[in-house]
Amino acid sequence: MADGADYSTTRNLGSGSQSAKSATVDLAEHRRRNTPEPVTFKRRELDRILQVYSRMVAEGHWRDYAIDHLRDRAVFSAFRSTSEVPLYRIEKDPSRARKQGAFAIISAAGLVLKRGHELETVLKYFDKAPRLVR
Repeated sequence: MADGADYSTTRNLGSGSQSAKSATVDLAEHRRRNTPEPVTFKRRELDRILQVYSRMVAEGHWRDYAIDHLRDRAVFSAFRSTSEVPLYRIEKDPSRARKQGAFAIISAAGLVLKRGHELETVLKYFDKAPRLVR
């Protein structure tokens, strides 16, 4: 069409059994609108997690990390060495926010070690217990 009109909107104008107009749908735009945004850590949350990570690296417990932003949760994985299984996973799952809390620490075996509504209280799991120095 020379005037720039879409072919699909003008071809059905003469038929009485179909609708007067049919619209074309850009598949990429449709997927973008219907695909939920991945869950991410907010800047303050990530800062706090990285503070704990840097302390654990300085103590020699952790050596590497990975961050995954999935559709249903965000995961910060801490590794002792470059291995396939993370030593700990810090997960943010908004679907659990009203129930047990959005934040959780999960061990390498898959056990939930601590869960809560506030990241600060969950990360206290990594704080050292005071020891008596003789």
